[in-house]
Amino acid sequence: MVTQPNDRPGLARLGPPIDARPLFGPELEALLGLLRGLRAPDWGRIAVPGWTVHDVAAHLLGDYRARLGRREPPLVFAPDEALEAFIHRANQEWVDLHRDVTDAALVDDLERTGTELAQRFARADLYTPALGVSWAGVDPAPMWLDCAREFTEHWTHRQQIRHAVGRDTDAEPRVLSLVLDTFMRALPHTLRDTGAPDGTQIRVTVDGPVEAGWTVTAGRDGWSLAPAPAGRPAATLRLDAETAWRLCTRGIQPATAFARAGVLGDRRLGEAVCRIVSVVY
Repeated sequence: MVTQPNDRPGLARLGPPIDARPLFGPELEALLGLLRGLRAPDWGRIAVPGWTVHDVAAHLLGDYRARLGRREPPLVFAPDEALEAFIHRANQEWVDLHRDVTDAALVDDLERTGTELAQRFARADLYTPALGVSWAGVDPAPMWLDCAREFTEHWTHRQQIRHAVGRDTDAEPRVLSLVLDTFMRALPHTLRDTGAPDGTQIRVTVDGPVEAGWTVTAGRDGWSLAPAPAGRPAATLRLDAETAWRLCTRGIQPATAFARAGVLGDRRLGEAVCRIVSVVY
């Protein structure tokens, strides 16, 4: 984390800023190493419903190019198109256009474009306004959140490829800690319609192979991850790390996560936390 405060009013609810900038280069190297080690049949394995490993890799390339402003055809909203529908349509169109690109060419393009993107993020000012983060309910978002959100998308897609070819989640603690910390910034937005008296606190903890925790507090302006006076939480929800990240990316459903969780106190609040989504869904 970095300690400089958020600049704009209302951003304190998102919690302390995160610096994901140094991790884009290593994440790219991990992806390239994974892809170059695949056998030919692995590229056709299903990674997510409707998409193969090749499709997910092509989608990542589209993400890289979009962030660099080089995606063709350009992204254009259809009349009255909602954000989620636009994103899903644009992603599918890009993947469809790249189905015939060879695996080797795709990896080479990922290396070139991903390296340039990592270098651009390394120079980013964390405190400038950036793209909105819909699942955190903020638009524009500060660059630190936009940057961290982008990193979690790259990381999540790599895990999907790993799982498709029979590998476990890459649980390197430093990276997994940052990913979970970013995902939990969705908590205030997730709880926006959950009523509770001012000062009510919910504690969310994650363990194995990382140990981390977040306290979200109800107030007049909604729920917040800003530091609050120590108190006894009305509810504590404990998740293992694998369940937590899969829940946030909808790899598992809220009811499944809640059944696996350890819950103390108000179960209604614990169930509300399990509605968290930290991706466009």
